[in-house]
Amino acid sequence: MVLNQATLKRDGVQDYVSLRATALIILAYSVFIVGYFLLTPEISYEAWTGLFSNLAVKAATFITLVCIMVHTRIGLWQVLTDYVKCSTMRSVLGFALNLMALAYVVVGLFVLWGV
Repeated sequence: MVLNQATLKRDGVQDYVSLRATALIILAYSVFIVGYFLLTPEISYEAWTGLFSNLAVKAATFITLVCIMVHTRIGLWQVLTDYVKCSTMRSVLGFALNLMALAYVVVGLFVLWGV
């Protein structure tokens, strides 16, 4: 039996692993930010811009934004296929919500690299 690995179709295992991996990255970033708030005695604009002027923090934030988008895409697909029975409405909602998730990443990029 020959399997075509070049297709763009997703399967349940890929979705499962993607959701768990992105959730771990989002959790790690959240723990980092909460730890920063707890360990920094005074949060000021200077401290906040100092944190986000670091290239590693910018990269981690961008990776987390992309993970949030991937996590959202998979979750929206699962919810829409379960609860929206009309295929046209499901397609329109999926397109609009995925476009919104992409817009959040793009806006996040402009905000992040503008610091």
